Parts: sequence; C-alpha cells; structure tokens
Amino acid sequence: MSTNLATKLREGTKKSHTMAENVGFVKCFLKGVVEKTSYRKLVGNLYFVYSAMEEEMERHRQHPIVSKFYFPELNRKASLESDLFYYYGANWREQVAPSPAAEAYINRIREVSATDPVLLAAHSYTRYLGDLSGGQILKGIAQRAMNLADGQGTAFYEFADIPDEKAFKNKYREAMNELPVDDATADRVVDEANAAFGMNMKMFMELEGNLIKAIGQMLFNSLTRRRARGSTELATAE
Repeated sequence: MSTNLATKLREGTKKSHTMAENVGFVKCFLKGVVEKTSYRKLVGNLYFVYSAMEEEMERHRQHPIVSKFYFPELNRKASLESDLFYYYGANWREQVAPSPAAEAYINRIREVSATDPVLLAAHSYTRYLGDLSGGQILKGIAQRAMNLADGQGTAFYEFADIPDEKAFKNKYREAMNELPVDDATADRVVDEANAAFGMNMKMFMELEGNLIKAIGQMLFNSLTRRRARGSTELATAE
C-alpha cells in the first residue's frame, strides 16, 4: 500500500510554503538583509528544534514506518553546534535558549513522537527537504550579507555525508512516496506539515522586531555619517 505521500505533501503545503516565504524576516533574508544578532538567535532556535527532532527520530529508528524515512546523514545538530561556537564562542551553551515559539515547536515534536510517531514524517519533510533545496542559495546570501569567510558560521547548510543533493532528494521523496500508510494517515501527515510550517513562521516572526531595530540603527548610523560628512565639507568650504 502506497499513497504517494511526498507528492501529497508537496501539493498540500504549497500555500503554507508561500506564506512562510512572505514572512518579513524571510523576505529580508532572501533580499540579502541579514543582521548577525537576529541570525544567530535563529541558529540557536534551530539547534533546539533539530536536536529534538533527531532525538525522536533516533528513538523510533526501529519503527516500521519511521525507519523508512530516517536518514542520519541528514542530521543537523552537530553542524548547528559548530555554527553556535562561531557566533557565541566556546561557552555558547550558557548563552542560548529556545524562544517561546521554538519551545512550542519542540513540545509538538515531542508530543507527536510519543503519541503518533508517523507524524514525524511531516517535520522531517518540512525541515530537511527545505534545507537541501535552498541551502546553498541561503548559504551564499548569509556569507555576503554578514561578510563571512567560506566555512565560517554556515555549517548548517553543508551536508558532508550527501555528495549529490539532487539525487538524495529523489531518494528521499521516493522513500516517502513508498511509505505503507493509508489515505487517512497521509492526510494527517499533510495537516501536521502545514502546522510545522506555521511553527516555523512563528519563529521567524519573533525575530522581526530585532531585525527592524537593527535596520533602523543601520539607517540612523548611515544618516549620521552623511550629516557628519556634510558638516565637514561645509566647514572646509568656509
């Protein structure tokens, strides 16, 4: 029995995907407006989310369905730890904590793991397939916007154990499509994926205030420098 779950997920989450891309923080990111303080807070939140998801996936590695879409080579926890070390230093564990939105996201992952592990497919699909699909583009944006050297602060986007990301995505979708779930279960997974998109959006929305303040400060600093230059030029002319 197969319900082409990956196909249903792609079709069933199109609206949520578009909505997520139109959150202010994401729109700014895609346009190259990335502020380091906000970004490192996002990295911290993702660390806690991926840690929870990967712990629960590992817990169910022998599950008859979860085992079929559990690919440890996708794990992001170690790469996020590397990035947190870069952004916060050696004592990063003392400085990061999940935000309220991240905490709610983590709690939901733990809940579905305990009550209906098949729904972990929704969280795996939502996060990992997005990482594989747009990771290199986002990496480039982050590097340019924050003046990062290659390999600094962007380990999250690197899948060292996946040499061919396109081929792996096809393998992943095939595994999802072949999951032995009925239509009702597939519909529940799609619903959970839409909920996961919503939880991601709430994490992004929390960061918008920090980003807006940072952009405002940047504009203020720019105007101040222009005024200072103007005053200097006027004084010189006199």
